[in-house]
Amino acid sequence: MKFLFDLFPVILFFIAYKFAGIFVATGVAIVATFAQIGWVWYRRGKVDTMLWVSLAIITVFGGATLLLQDETFIKWKPTVLYWLFAAILAGGTLLMKKNLIKSLLAEQMELPDVAWDKMNWSWIGFFAFMGIANLVVAYNFSTDTWVNFKLFGGIGLMFGFVLAQGVMLSKYIEEKK
Repeated sequence: MKFLFDLFPVILFFIAYKFAGIFVATGVAIVATFAQIGWVWYRRGKVDTMLWVSLAIITVFGGATLLLQDETFIKWKPTVLYWLFAAILAGGTLLMKKNLIKSLLAEQMELPDVAWDKMNWSWIGFFAFMGIANLVVAYNFSTDTWVNFKLFGGIGLMFGFVLAQGVMLSKYIEEKK
């Protein structure tokens, strides 16, 4: 259920685009992200940093799209978000000597440091790849194709990547007896 909730603005963006075009969809995505944060705040009293970052990026790039009536800005939004995630993970590792993936997930699973390092660098590479893939689709295909890729391609690639992560990590996870 959390997965669908996290995709709430993207799904509404997709639906609004199909019925009313890119500019209405952009406005809907901005409003949906504000609503999402409001709901999280109401339910938990605290909003994750990454959700605030996502709000800032959709507001800036979506706002520029609406203000300038130029869809280029909204097409750059996923790339900026993906590359920011990659930069944060890489910066944590290279500058702070801290594996942020491990910090986030260590309570859910126990892995040796080599596995945490592989997972961290895999996510960095995946986010870098996703940013490039978004730009390739945005600049070489129609807006309609880009919107479809944003929802279905992004989810499909993420799902495939998470499955591959599971296979990679399976050799490090020991069953409790």
